[in-house]
Amino acid sequence: MICFPNAKINIGLNIVSKRPDGYHNLETIFYPILIKDALEIIVREEQDNDSFFEAGLQIDAVPENNLVMKALRLMRKHYDFPTIEVHLLKKIPFGAGIGGGSADAAFMLKLLNETFKLGVSDKELVSLAVQLGADCPFFVYNRPMFATGVGEELKDVNFSLKGYTLVLIKPDVHIPTKDAFANIKPVQPFSSLLDLIQLPIEDWKGKIVNDFETSIFPKYPLIKEIKESLYERGALYASMTGSGSSVFGIFKNEVKDLENLYPDCFVWQGEGV
Repeated sequence: MICFPNAKINIGLNIVSKRPDGYHNLETIFYPILIKDALEIIVREEQDNDSFFEAGLQIDAVPENNLVMKALRLMRKHYDFPTIEVHLLKKIPFGAGIGGGSADAAFMLKLLNETFKLGVSDKELVSLAVQLGADCPFFVYNRPMFATGVGEELKDVNFSLKGYTLVLIKPDVHIPTKDAFANIKPVQPFSSLLDLIQLPIEDWKGKIVNDFETSIFPKYPLIKEIKESLYERGALYASMTGSGSSVFGIFKNEVKDLENLYPDCFVWQGEGV
């Protein structure tokens, strides 16, 4: 069987408090976008061990450390199913703040559940997904969700960008986690994102923010420049997603000539879902 893990953007990302375990509590809205990988599993009962093959964008990690294989091993701890061969075609850029690895992991859990009719509920899949990464539980549901905690506490949100054009630009920049959290000062937001997204999108600027921009823009000015350029080209709203380095813009209409405007970047444009 084959599936197509998709990416996400964060609409707003507030760092609200630091936890005793050293992590941070946040508030964000996860929203799926249609940049996709391809993930296929083939039953190989004649093999003693699972095997893994990847193509597309090259990931700087040994197969054993790929989140897809970690998800597979996690499922094997709890459920019995045949030996498989795994093929991953990587198209979602990594280090982009759009959850490509997390999506692959969560979709692997779902693909195994569906292929082998394991009968695992979404709630159980979420409890497994959170062991793989904070963004993974969202991709079990893969619909607009309001997230709190470290990103694992999820609630459905009645919100859609259908009818709008989304543009995502990722420069060739890698942001270490340490840089992302540098100078972050947790603070409770004055207004909840659940209220703010009900405003017209044109009114989001300056109200819906990504707290990581405060520490990242001074060190990586190119990312700030990309955000500003999206506004110059008519974006209703633009923001960095996750802890970077991608920036997205929401437009009323298709944007022309994007590849030439951002020649050294990963560029994607598509409809809101």
